[in-house]
Amino acid sequence: MNFEAAIFDLDGTLLNSMDVWEKIDIAFLSKRGLPVHPDYVMDICALSFEEAAQYTIELFELNETVPDIIEEWNAMAAYEYAHHVRLMPYTYEYLLRLKALHIKLAVATGLPEELYKPCLINNGIYNMFDFLCSTEQVQRGKEYPDIFLFVSNGLGVSPQKCIVFEDVLPAVRSAKQVGMITYGVYDKYSAHNEEKIRAIADGYIHDFRN
Repeated sequence: MNFEAAIFDLDGTLLNSMDVWEKIDIAFLSKRGLPVHPDYVMDICALSFEEAAQYTIELFELNETVPDIIEEWNAMAAYEYAHHVRLMPYTYEYLLRLKALHIKLAVATGLPEELYKPCLINNGIYNMFDFLCSTEQVQRGKEYPDIFLFVSNGLGVSPQKCIVFEDVLPAVRSAKQVGMITYGVYDKYSAHNEEKIRAIADGYIHDFRN
């Protein structure tokens, strides 16, 4: 075993939740009479909530504040995450296998705690993790390695002994930059970057079956 800790993204990696965000984005923009930008969901998926809100304001020239947009997104997502979002195939089995091998488990997500905690509890995996972190706890989103270094430090495991599972190119790139073992995870919203992810990552999977 060449790693001592496994760090997981949530949306599109452990959680089958990306369609939830597409619905929220469509509803959010439709409410304002705005068209759905074809790359919008993909553009914001590696950003923190604050960065995504700021990007949305600038892209659509909205006369709104970052906190107000984040509050609206959280309100729209809270029920879905607490009741409807389920695990990706074979996720539970893989986490159990890692626990049996005494691998430390962590979450590094762009979701705020009020969304991810009830979802992980509802799916019976919250207590499996040794460390949980949101990009809200660091300075920058996953296009920078801040969150991965923060988690590594919190686990007490060197970056070189951590494996990271991510579905988006910027996050795979930043984790690799700090010496972590990286695995790309297929997600339809990032499929257009699959070749680039494969070129950077140490491996690529469609699910956790193997």
